[in-house]
Amino acid sequence: MDFTGLLTAVVFLPLAGAALIVFLARGAVSVRVIAGAVALAELALSVVVFAQYDASAGAPRYQLVDRFDGWAAMERFPVEYFLGVDGLSAPMVLLTGLLGMVAVFASWSVRDRVREYFVWLLVLQTAVMGVFTSLDFFLFFLFWELELVPMFFLISVWGSGRKEYSAMKFLIFTILGGAFMLVGIVALYFSTGEFDMTVMPEALRAASGLVMPAGVIFALFFVAFAVKLPVWPLHTWLPDAHTDAPTAASVMLAGVLLKMGGYGMIRVSAGMFPEVISDFGWLIVTAGVINVLYGALVTLRQTDLKRLIAFSSISHMGFVLVGIASVVGVGGVVSPVGLAGASLQMFTHGIITGLLFLLVGYVYEKAHTRYIVDLGGLATRMPVLASALVLAGLASLGLPGTGGFVSEITVFLGSFEVWSWPTALAAFGVVLAAGYILWLLQRALFGPQRERFADVRDATVLEAVPVGVLAAAVLAVGIYPSVISDTFTAGVEPIAAFIQEMAGR
Repeated sequence: MDFTGLLTAVVFLPLAGAALIVFLARGAVSVRVIAGAVALAELALSVVVFAQYDASAGAPRYQLVDRFDGWAAMERFPVEYFLGVDGLSAPMVLLTGLLGMVAVFASWSVRDRVREYFVWLLVLQTAVMGVFTSLDFFLFFLFWELELVPMFFLISVWGSGRKEYSAMKFLIFTILGGAFMLVGIVALYFSTGEFDMTVMPEALRAASGLVMPAGVIFALFFVAFAVKLPVWPLHTWLPDAHTDAPTAASVMLAGVLLKMGGYGMIRVSAGMFPEVISDFGWLIVTAGVINVLYGALVTLRQTDLKRLIAFSSISHMGFVLVGIASVVGVGGVVSPVGLAGASLQMFTHGIITGLLFLLVGYVYEKAHTRYIVDLGGLATRMPVLASALVLAGLASLGLPGTGGFVSEITVFLGSFEVWSWPTALAAFGVVLAAGYILWLLQRALFGPQRERFADVRDATVLEAVPVGVLAAAVLAVGIYPSVISDTFTAGVEPIAAFIQEMAGR
């Protein structure tokens, strides 16, 4: 039994906060105060987790472990309470804590069923933290499925437009993806007798026989992760969910929930099935290029701010696929740089898109429209929000000095040596991104002022705080990327080394 308690606190503090709101909060003010205090404490704990992770050579791969076995209901199966972080998950814990705090403070203006709203928001944070820290497959699956419930209610109750339709579409797609994953986990257990994710790669190599071909198990997991990322053509739930979700739900959905798919692909698909991913790297890079170009071309046609950012997320998640595919290519060439770039892309996209959805939510609250053709001249009315939107937009298109540039150039440098032509095609997505981002900024913020926005006001101090935090994070990663990239590199190097070893056999 190993138990430091830190990761347990990180995972279950939001759930404890939700329980406090249910049983102790009296009135909307106390609900907000408890939620805000819990979100700040959770951010502090996530910073501690990231700071305490030792990425130096020779340090243990998995650290801050909380582990014990013998769950009463699972005595016949080797199910463990097993939490830990490595260089891949520690930055994702930090990202979740950061965006969880932003989501809570972005929800200060919620007036309808306030208690339930913040309860679901905190439960969502527990679920996502659990996914990024679980090292037991059974526990991983429980947290993966738990995430569906709060997000469904956040969209269906506090959303707008066709909120019930969008929430149900999100639920159906993700439940089906989870079903594929469950079959894959069961197949792994009956093949190896293990749920421990840390020993699963070697257990699969040592297994005398699998209950189904390794390629089939790989496909089961990959489909589950592809739905969440999402990968074309399994992406159609995302624009609807984003468009109709409340601001905080969009921040969490784009910022961390999509990253669960990329995280799973790196941790499970690449880390546990090196021979299979070696054979199907061409298919993954093709899917990545389609995501990048299709997402960008469809984004060019959007007139709704939230749908534009949603489709741009599909495009940017294509870079994650390209980076993952670069881990192995023609002739057994292995590029850990591309895999580190894919991980960094998940982090930077999380803070950039989280900031974009936060700003769009504020603009909608003040201007009462999200349609770009109806906007214009807002820069003089709301200079703080407009400045932040310009920064977020330029970071999204990969301007040097921002986090978006660092992650994309790392993906391209790593993948070009493995997949030259697909990488060149994916890089063209940056040109398309410049088109739709600059068009958005020019139409929404500049040009002649409109009389209908004469009474629009800029961000309040409370609104400016989460905006400033995310803007600072975008610039910090762009100016000093090694603060995050070194940790990701330490996390993916063992995966790349294992794939290299298996490819050489």
